[in-house]
Amino acid sequence: MKYKYHLRPGYKAQELLIDIFSGAENEDFFPDFFDSIAAINPEVNTINDLWINDEYLLDVKSDIGSFSISKDIWGFAFIMADENQECIHKISSILLQDENFEKIEVDFDDYR
Repeated sequence: MKYKYHLRPGYKAQELLIDIFSGAENEDFFPDFFDSIAAINPEVNTINDLWINDEYLLDVKSDIGSFSISKDIWGFAFIMADENQECIHKISSILLQDENFEKIEVDFDDYR
């Protein structure tokens, strides 16, 4: 298993996100992630290098809607789509089928 993730709410938020907390520092993360979700035809619209925060922010459109990926130098990546929660659920279900990704359950109350 290369990558471990949580499907969880943002801090003090209702919207869910995918928090890849193990493995995102791997240089193969983006190719592995995009290979795993190839069925939804992801296409990167923009890549913002937020050098102040040492992170990248990718805006992606796909067959199931738009979403963003934030990846920082500390090995964390977040997949977010506040306006399209169905997209987050679909990506999570796709990752569940991929042998490179493992979903770790969390207590949603920890994020209130």
